Formats: sequence, C-alpha cells, structure tokens
Amino acid sequence: MPAIYKKIQEQSKNANLNADLYEELNSSFKDNYYETWSRLAKQELFWKKDFEEVYSQNEYPFFSWFKGGETNLSYNCLDYNLEEFGHKTALQFVNSDQEETSLTYKELHTKVIQFSSYLKKIGLKKGDFITLYMPLSCEAIIAMLAIVRIGAIHNIVFAGFSSVALAERIHDTKSNWLISSDKAYRKGKELELLNTSIEASSTSACENIIVYNRSGCFQKEDFEDKHPKINFYNFENYLKENASHDPIEWLESEAPSFVLYTSGSTGKPKGLVHSTAGYTLWAKLSTRWVFDIKNNDKYWCTADIGWITGHTYLVYGPLLNGTTCFFYEDAPDFPNKNIFWQLIEKYKISIFYTAPTAIRTFMQWQKEKAITEDLSSLRLLGTVGEPINPKAWQWYYENIGNSKCPIVDTWWQTETGGIMVTSLIGVDDMKPGKAGKALPGIEVFTCSENSLYIKRPFPSLARNIHGNPERYHKAYWDNPELSYLAGDSALIDEDGYIEIQGRIDDVLNVSGHRLGTAEIESSIIKAPNITEAAVISVPHEIKGEGIVVFAVANDQAKAEDIHLQIKKDIGSFAKPEEIFLCKSLPKTRSGKIMRRLLKDIAQRKFPQGDISTLEDSEVIEALINTVKN
Repeated sequence: MPAIYKKIQEQSKNANLNADLYEELNSSFKDNYYETWSRLAKQELFWKKDFEEVYSQNEYPFFSWFKGGETNLSYNCLDYNLEEFGHKTALQFVNSDQEETSLTYKELHTKVIQFSSYLKKIGLKKGDFITLYMPLSCEAIIAMLAIVRIGAIHNIVFAGFSSVALAERIHDTKSNWLISSDKAYRKGKELELLNTSIEASSTSACENIIVYNRSGCFQKEDFEDKHPKINFYNFENYLKENASHDPIEWLESEAPSFVLYTSGSTGKPKGLVHSTAGYTLWAKLSTRWVFDIKNNDKYWCTADIGWITGHTYLVYGPLLNGTTCFFYEDAPDFPNKNIFWQLIEKYKISIFYTAPTAIRTFMQWQKEKAITEDLSSLRLLGTVGEPINPKAWQWYYENIGNSKCPIVDTWWQTETGGIMVTSLIGVDDMKPGKAGKALPGIEVFTCSENSLYIKRPFPSLARNIHGNPERYHKAYWDNPELSYLAGDSALIDEDGYIEIQGRIDDVLNVSGHRLGTAEIESSIIKAPNITEAAVISVPHEIKGEGIVVFAVANDQAKAEDIHLQIKKDIGSFAKPEEIFLCKSLPKTRSGKIMRRLLKDIAQRKFPQGDISTLEDSEVIEALINTVKN
C-alpha cells in the first residue's frame, strides 16, 4: 500500500479552502493572530452589537473572545440564511420505518420560533439549563435551536444512557426542565425513554418533563396520576404558537450556549461549557473548510446529537453553512447490513462522515455480503472519534469512495468544539494513519513526552468545566505556558502531518520503549482473520508494563499470527504477554472501547467502576470466561 495518496486535482482546484487561501490565512494568523480572528468573526457572523475587544485574558487560565459583542447561534443558523436558502431543504430525516421527513430552512425557522415561544410561555428563560434526552429526530434539532434562541443552555444526554447517568447530568447542571420522548426505536425494539426520564427526574429533583410523543400513544393524564410531583407537557403543543412573535434573546459573546459531558480520568463526567460567539464561528468555518461544503451537497454525519460530533457537524456547522443535513434514526444494520449504502444511493448523499469503529464493522460485513449499491454520488468521506488504522482507511477509500473520494481524517475533542487537525482536500495529500495538519489559526506542538498541545486559546475552546474551575485548570492548563493540553500523544512528521497515538494514559512504557496503543492495534488487525483489537497494559515485574491483547477474531485466527505481525511492524520488544481471541469487545453506546474494563479482566479481577455506558453487559461475562480458559 502506498504511504501517500495524492490529492485529487479537480477537487483540489475548486476547494473552498485552496492552497492560495490556506497560505494567505496561515500568513495572516502568523502576522496578527487576534486581528485575523476579528476579521473572520466580522465576515462570518451576524452581530446585533459589535464586539469591543477581540481577546482578553482573565485570571489564568480563563479568557474571553469578542467581548462586548451580541449575537445568537440559532439566528446565525436560520435567519441569516433565509434570504439565500429559505426554500432549500435544511433537514432530511429517515426514521426506523423508512418514513421520510423534510423541512426547508423557512419551515425549520417557523417551527423553531414556535417552539421558542412555547418554552417562554411555560416558564423557561434566558440562562436556564434544559436537559435533552431524545432520539435522533427533527424535533430534537428544533428543540436545540429553540433553546439557544431564547438564551437557555442545553445539556444533551445520549438517549442510550441509563437513568443513573442521566440523573447525574441533570443534577450537576441543576436542570429543572427535561425534554424527552415517550419512546425510541432501535433495531425493531421499543426503548422506554420516558420511564428512564421519570426515574432520573425523581432522583435529581427535576420537576418538569416536556414529552415528544414519538410512538403516538402518549397520554399526559396517565403519567400525571402516577407521578404527581412531576409536571408533564406535550411537546407537540408548540405547533399552536404564533410564529410571528419571535422571542429571540441577543447574547453576549461569552454567554454559554451548551454544556456537554465527556468522560474524565477520574470516572466523574466533565461538563464542558461552550460559549456562543466563539463556538459559532469555528463551527461555521471548520465545516466549510474541512468538508468543502457546496450549495448542492447533501451531507450525512452519522453521529448522535448526544455527542459533540452531533452538535457541531450534524446540526450547527452544516446549518450555519446553508447545507442540507441528512440523518437516519436507526442502527447501521437495521433493517439490514447494507442500509447505509441503500440510503446513500437513494438520497444521493455527497458527503459521508462516520467513525472508524463503524468502518471496521462494515469491513467485516462485506465478507458476508458485497456492497452492490451505487455510491457514485459520494465525493468526500470523513472519519471521526479515534485514529483510523491504514488497513481500514484503505478499505474505506477503495470500497466506499471508489478510490475517487478524498478522506478527511479529523482529530478534535469535546473540549475543542470543532476540528483541529485533518488533511484538507484543497491543500494536502493524504497519509493513511495520519490525521493531517492543523487548520489555519490552530498551532499544535508536542513536548518531549509526545504530549499534544495547542498553543494559545482559540475561540471555540471550552471555557470551563461546569461547577469545577479547579478541575478545568488542572486537566488542561497545568503547564508553564498558556497552552492547552489535549491529553493525547502524537507524532509530527517532517511534513507537519500529525499522527495521533491515543490518550496519554493509553501510551505504554515497555522496557523503556514508549508504544501507542493505536500503533499496536493497527498492526494486529493486519493479521489474518482479525477484525478489531484493543491493547492494554498490565503491571510487569521486569518490564514495568506488559502488553495484553484482546482481538476480535473468527475461528481460524491464531495468536501466533498476531505475534508475528507485531514483530514485523514494530519489533520483538513489543511482544504481548498474553493474547485473548474473543467475539466482541466492551464498548460504550457511542462505540468507544472501554479499556479500563479490559485491564481488570486481564488481571483476573471483576471489572470495577461505572458501567452505565456499556452497550452490552454480556460481553463482560464472555471475556471473563475467555481469560479463565
């Protein structure tokens, strides 16, 4: 396999961010960092009131962007686009029953104003926290846009979390309002979201639930009788509101737009607080630059709104650019394992953004059934969530992109709000296994330990951890310079391409050799009959740390093949202490491998800690039996 895939000249020439503009922006940021951000903010956003100060440093490590300005995220997504895109499709949604719903920008704008008015009518106001616990739907997106429109702050919780996890997030923000759905549908099964919501509300002192009647069977009176301490509201009542009255609130640039919880090393989720203006600016710019958004594109990001990718690149970024956003309610294997390709063919999707976990799964499924659908509408592919190994990258490029679609391998975090590193189709060649270079305005560097830093605060960076500024300081800014510690290990090659090796605590130190788990895992899945792998470390009396491998394999797989592959790719010093062949790995509902559980299992301990995010608890028992045998 070649180490470099050349950029596609025709796409490169016509890219939104071509080589000339890229160089111009980089030069401008180098000459005057803050003035360049100021110019972009004035060009890209609608300001009800102009900002007075581009950047100000508060008590270390807290900072402000565009101080004194007033704007609104919802207004920039909708009103600012109505003149040009009013009759263009904004949202195109397909539910579990393959039923389609489409809303133009004008229709979406009307519904958002109606729901904003409804929220105000029932008592919500600027600064209130509102928790969302909803399945993917147009209604969920309407709710997001309405909440930020009235200056409230949304706290979206993935609709697969348990009541305990939901209650923890409600309690931490002191949300007295929850927007939920009576049910959700996944792989033909009904999920009782409202029951989970009621349980969470009862333990977190949330008194109000607005219920979206997804099933069509919800009767408010039935629940009011059973749960008299909770006030129930019908979501659909918003349709009765007058759309001519717009209750929009103009927000100071630094006003919070949302809080989103992400995993922390301590086990307690961190509620990252994002601003209004800075987040809006980067969501708009990064979407247009990275995905090369054109007026006729139909864009599909497969993320859920419960994650930062869903916030920035399913909802806000595309809408800020007047894009048609396609999304699907159900799983990639329901009602069949080719449903994603069937949807791409039917709806002529041109941009497809998904996770390496999904790509590896698609690779496995292709062995059972070939991809016969017409995917010629695609012109750009993206990956997000974790490093993608070269084998999966090449499969994605050849089988989904027909060797003609560039791949943007994006690195970023909940904390950064948007993409920091990728290859740009108008600028860069592609190096499988390496995300790419930093985007204009973002300056990255590594220290001697290979820890990745971003120099200087940038507009979209999270402003705080809700209720815990000390943790924010310690987690991200505990360094002598004003540089953001990303918590990832990375290598930067001679061309400036960045290879993400995994979290700092996922970097192993074996006999003095520092090894990234992503590097070893990429090697393992090259071995015959292996589809996925997770590498963890265990204490070793001589080496300090020993390597343990859990590999998803079929019946023909051999541990010896894995040993030989690692020896070939990395060296004998990386030889694993143990290799366990298994049928599946413990993952969160967002598809991330829960390595801390594997650490306990490898050490013959029953897994400890919170497993509320685990998708399938039966995996644990199967792995324990594998290790015992």
